[in-house]
Amino acid sequence: MNSGKPPILLTPGPLTTTPRTKQAMLTDWGSWDTAFRELTAALLRDLVAIANGGDTHVCVPLQGSGTFAVEAALGTLVPKDGKVLVPVNGAYCRRLVRILQYLGRAHMTIEMPEDAGMPPQRVEAALAQDPAITHVAQVHCETGTGVLNPLSEIAQVVAKHGRSLIVDAMSSFGAIGIDLAATPIDALVSASGKCLEGVPGLGFVLLRRSALELCEGRCHSLAMDLHDQWVYMQKTGQFRYTPPTHVVAALMEALRQFKAEGGQPARGARYAANCKALIEGMAALGFVPLLKPGLQAPIIVTFHAPADANYNFAGFYTRVRDQGFILYPGKLTEIETFRVGCIGAIDEADMRSAVDAIARALRDMGIRNTAPAAARAA
Repeated sequence: MNSGKPPILLTPGPLTTTPRTKQAMLTDWGSWDTAFRELTAALLRDLVAIANGGDTHVCVPLQGSGTFAVEAALGTLVPKDGKVLVPVNGAYCRRLVRILQYLGRAHMTIEMPEDAGMPPQRVEAALAQDPAITHVAQVHCETGTGVLNPLSEIAQVVAKHGRSLIVDAMSSFGAIGIDLAATPIDALVSASGKCLEGVPGLGFVLLRRSALELCEGRCHSLAMDLHDQWVYMQKTGQFRYTPPTHVVAALMEALRQFKAEGGQPARGARYAANCKALIEGMAALGFVPLLKPGLQAPIIVTFHAPADANYNFAGFYTRVRDQGFILYPGKLTEIETFRVGCIGAIDEADMRSAVDAIARALRDMGIRNTAPAAARAA
């Protein structure tokens, strides 16, 4: 049934992009050329503006995936004698912990189940009990499940206790409102291949200028030193090392489309409509989402896998892919799940078509009961 067209990516990134975004990568750029420097400067201004960073925050780009930028933010902002609190309720929170272990930075965690949000009260209690904590590293949208953590409330708690907040906004930036003028955040990390609908290859960090100015010589790595990158770009308008020129050009074109669509409110509304169509369509097939509605971000939805003996993810994935849709495996350790993304250059009609493809895959596999084992036992 494969039409030969590229499949639609129902993943948390890379995403399906528009023809215009792809077209933007057909031009070669000289990384030292004036035109590329002007393109880069405009891109960085636009990224700051999306989060209302004004004059208080600057954008520092970094070649590589979003995780590169997360590690760069932690390595640049957290001093060697600092201590980081990581509120953990999913796989990407645990990745922050692993990065801190590699960096040799002291850290502690507070743990919540993967299907629960992070209560700001837990963060406040930890900060009150441990004066050695200098920073909090918070994931905004935990993409392993789709949980949306209460960022604004947590930010206010961190500021109240005089600590610094580093936010992994990888899967939320551009779709869910974040106002740096109203929310005390020292570093906000995201990447090109997420809700801005660019292509993968560029991470970026929106940094409070006053915090960044204190970070000279602090980073563990030359390549990931955001302070050094910022200083060099201030002087020259150029990346220190070879930039992903085609990725930058594609992201600039994606931002033009982002503005034309209506910016973050419109992008978020489209994703919310996608999410609603997906959940309603899957419910009609008997699938149960992992999360309660109040915790569900309109980014990616985790569904319980069917307990039917005929189900296996590899066969299910292949049958859905052959119909033109790429799903994502689950990321939970104890419950078998799979994930369906709602982001990218897609709409409600695409989501309904994906649900139809899933229904056909179930019939082909002889799966009659899509309820999870726990629900059936209950």
